[in-house]
Amino acid sequence: MRAVVLRELGEPEVLKVEDIPEPAIETVAEIKVRIMAAGVNPIDTKLRRRGVFTENGIPAVLGCDGAGVVVECGDSVTQFRPGDEVWYCNGGLGGLTGNYAEYAVLDEANCCKKPASLDFAHAAAGPLVLITAWEALFGRGRMTDGSTLLVHAGAGGVGHVAIQLAKQAGIRVLTTVSDRQKQDFVTDLGADEVINYKHGGFIEQVLELTDGRGADVVLDTVGGSVFRDSIAATAHYGDLVTLLDPGTDIEWKEARNRNLRIGFTLMLTPMLRELPQARVNQVAILSDCAEMVDSGCLKIAVNQILPFEKAAQAHHLIEQGGMIGKLVLSPEAA
Repeated sequence: MRAVVLRELGEPEVLKVEDIPEPAIETVAEIKVRIMAAGVNPIDTKLRRRGVFTENGIPAVLGCDGAGVVVECGDSVTQFRPGDEVWYCNGGLGGLTGNYAEYAVLDEANCCKKPASLDFAHAAAGPLVLITAWEALFGRGRMTDGSTLLVHAGAGGVGHVAIQLAKQAGIRVLTTVSDRQKQDFVTDLGADEVINYKHGGFIEQVLELTDGRGADVVLDTVGGSVFRDSIAATAHYGDLVTLLDPGTDIEWKEARNRNLRIGFTLMLTPMLRELPQARVNQVAILSDCAEMVDSGCLKIAVNQILPFEKAAQAHHLIEQGGMIGKLVLSPEAA
């Protein structure tokens, strides 16, 4: 099968399209999926540059997100049959397990049926960011009806679905963007207040919009100085949730004085630490999101659909930052 293979660490150009053996079902609970599209996420670029998570994991096929058609089932599989259309977040952390390929094999417990209303490209763009946003907002953050949420980089992959999930829960949503195009995009998604952080930063604007209180929950999808500055924009007794390592140069005094709860969200933990129940919970989240998509209250934005041969270009675009929505690779894209 054709796949995008990583054989050495480095710049995006190390990603090469090769012919490698198709994966085969090895246990009775596994399904084999013909991949129609694979999501591209920032974690992919970090693994390509810094190294994969598994020992002896190179050569590797990257890509945690996939959407496709079931072509074969193990003897004990009950949830799926050949021809079913599925979406999932599985593999891609080392070895030839990722979804930048034409086929994947995974346990049926780690997969669910894709939303009927989505094409494969939009479905492949969804799993990692949907689960991440859900766990950050409802698992780590203590959002309640009527509270205020600040989402950083609201036009990005996690940000644009976090806005929608929060609005469905009755939350007032503030979000940061860098230009008018993104402002229009997040407004269409339902954001109540949009802050252009290039016009004077965001702390003062958040405080002004919340009558000096700050946001009850802040979701940091950027890291670095954004995380540090978010401390002053979070309400006393509020929650500051980050998707990234805040680093070692944080002055925690103001966070302590505000009695903040600092939360971390890494949706890959169940895969990295082999936590089966946590993976089941994530599939349940994805199933709930599928219902929301099909009901018309949740949208997934795809910026570009690229062929395998342009995987390096996709990684360059991710690393440049500032993108609206998600990038997708497809074995069938021109």
